[in-house]
Amino acid sequence: MEEFKEEEKELDEIYTYPEKELTHNRKVFKKGLAIFFVIILLFASYTLGFSRGKGNTTGFAGNALLEQAVLENKISKNGVDFALFWKVWDTVKEKHISRNDLDAQKMVYGAITGMLKATGDPYTSFFDPEANKAFAQDLGGSFEGIGAELGIKDSILTVVAPLDGSPAQKAGLRAGDKILRIGDKIVSDLTIDESVALIRGKKGTEVRLTILPNSEKDTKEISIIRDTIEVKSVKVDFKDNNIARVEITKFGENTDKEFNQAVKNLLAKNTKGIILDLRNNPGGLLDKSVAIASRMIPEGKVVVTEEDSSGKKDNFSTEGGDALSNIPMVVLINGGSASASEILAGALRDDQGTTLIGEKSFGKGTVQELISLPQGSSVKVTVAKWLTPNGDYIMEKGISPDIEVKMTPEDYKNEKDPQLDRAMEVIKEKMK
Repeated sequence: MEEFKEEEKELDEIYTYPEKELTHNRKVFKKGLAIFFVIILLFASYTLGFSRGKGNTTGFAGNALLEQAVLENKISKNGVDFALFWKVWDTVKEKHISRNDLDAQKMVYGAITGMLKATGDPYTSFFDPEANKAFAQDLGGSFEGIGAELGIKDSILTVVAPLDGSPAQKAGLRAGDKILRIGDKIVSDLTIDESVALIRGKKGTEVRLTILPNSEKDTKEISIIRDTIEVKSVKVDFKDNNIARVEITKFGENTDKEFNQAVKNLLAKNTKGIILDLRNNPGGLLDKSVAIASRMIPEGKVVVTEEDSSGKKDNFSTEGGDALSNIPMVVLINGGSASASEILAGALRDDQGTTLIGEKSFGKGTVQELISLPQGSSVKVTVAKWLTPNGDYIMEKGISPDIEVKMTPEDYKNEKDPQLDRAMEVIKEKMK
């Protein structure tokens, strides 16, 4: 759920979107991907002109039956031979038993999806107009689904984090659980976006998941009733001795504003210690993680370094507005902490020497760029990897806590939180 620069969806069912996960909306594409995108743009801009036909240059609008579709630009201008693609297309158009009912637009969307799947990168994906709209809703904090952020771990669809109070959490989904089937569909045959589309659905409807619970050997099937998911991304509660627990559940469009309000609350309460809880935070918008880091780390400190395919590195540093760096702090992480939350945890550890408590984080060390395409669609492409201020690349390996405290199934069942308990002990020591 996945560190997009404008970002993980992460995701109800994310795209960690790190997910959120999303992008900075860069103006210049990475050199190594330039030709790739030229092909995509040619493909999207010209071959989707199904309704143009005989001098009609108004572009495609709506669906088109395959039999009626008019295709253009069959010859690539970039040295890539699409002859096989068009041969298959024409064969289906001429011979398929349902050729008069096939939707040409859906076939093109499917072709693009398959092309991106062939990259072998689960975080590079295509959003058709409907999926793109849902993705935007995720960033805004409201959607219908089960409330679980999903990602790919060891090539398997994995729960990055169930959202607090969500149907997924109430049904017993936990960070690290592997999803093997959605209804009767085998997940290994699907892209992450196809899986998300199947898991999403209208409020009140049911979805059946076959899962392999984290650290267990036997699968089980669970049923979850979908609901409207409203996500407030920053929560504050006060403990004894003026200790505040600040929980950030994702890095969405409004997270920096919510955090700024939390900072005012902390200062007004004369907070003496802070427990920053990034557990089960699947990530989100990179610029929001930098903005929040700027409230806790002095100006000019590196938050994250991006490295592109050529090896060029760009630093993203704190922007000023630090108000909390002099207050003792510890950070809670676990296997559901991914993407932008790992960026923030890594920056606090490297720049401030902040103690990390809990379990090893998810390990999503890449950055995606979200690019708008015609007809309300978009493509999300991995454009760089990111490094902590000390130069650590955490992809797959995650960030290890300074103090490891594990949560057992019994802890969840009995609503115990030994990680938070240990954080309270450590922060009290730091406050002395």
